[in-house]
Amino acid sequence: MRTQATAKFVGTSARKTGLVAGLIRGRRAVDAQHILANAGKRATGPVGKVLASAVANAENNHGAKLADLVVESVLIGPGPSLKRSMPRAKGSASAIRKRSSHITVIVNDGKTARTLVGNAKGAAAEQASVGSDTGRRKEKNSVREREDAATEATENKKEEAK
Repeated sequence: MRTQATAKFVGTSARKTGLVAGLIRGRRAVDAQHILANAGKRATGPVGKVLASAVANAENNHGAKLADLVVESVLIGPGPSLKRSMPRAKGSASAIRKRSSHITVIVNDGKTARTLVGNAKGAAAEQASVGSDTGRRKEKNSVREREDAATEATENKKEEAK
């Protein structure tokens, strides 16, 4: 089951936090915790806390085991910037932007993910057989059908010409 945890307004830029997030994407949660414990980056602290929170949410809310959890994705987004200024020469000032970021970690129990994907594929196939497409899809399909018919017609003319 997909479980997530989020930390907002973390006082590290999204670019620096994204480097740490790249280290743990797609790894088992246990391995990701070990990697974060040994990485020498400042952003490992907040990312590690969010990962621990996501793991705790999965264990508490869905009864998942730590050994089964995999870090499905780590989303890093920019937060608001604090705008400050630094006095410079001749009475001027230069801007300083103290950037922040939002961190979301999604962990997944691999077993339930497979069943959800299987159910989604079955539901999609069922909808396709029933034909409950929206009007927009019907328009696109009719355009595709017209294009296919046109290509078939040109191919038939070429064969007749031979």
